[in-house]
Amino acid sequence: MQLSTLLDFDSIRIGVAARTKRGLLNQLGLDVAHRLAVDPDAIQQCLASRERLGSTGFGNGVAIPHGKLAGLTGVYAMVARLAEPIDYKSVDEAPVDIVFLMLSPPDSGADHLKALAAISRVARNSATLEKLRGARSRDAFAAVLMGADERDVA
Repeated sequence: MQLSTLLDFDSIRIGVAARTKRGLLNQLGLDVAHRLAVDPDAIQQCLASRERLGSTGFGNGVAIPHGKLAGLTGVYAMVARLAEPIDYKSVDEAPVDIVFLMLSPPDSGADHLKALAAISRVARNSATLEKLRGARSRDAFAAVLMGADERDVA
């Protein structure tokens, strides 16, 4: 699975202003709820439940909040670059400035894992992360993400 199958241009956010992890997840959750026409409280509960198991702060300034949500027909992802890094209680204790939010249907087992793997390939690539942080527009950010797909295929 590639990022281009998970993300579309409208699911990319640049310059997101958030002060706390909770505020960030609430803000992104509301955005996703609006896009997918699902209950925002269900998204908040889904993400909070996963965070209680352990932080989804992946490291290298990246977080991958995710969960399984009834009512979805497929895997959905959104990516946000924050205006300022926030404390996310990440495994490496580094503040987070890039967030990939992912939601899947409850019965999406393999697809859920493949989507997480596609996102984590980007999250582990320091050169790609540097380019994402340096992208001056949503167009440039999207181009870097799609370029990451092309590198994975090559």
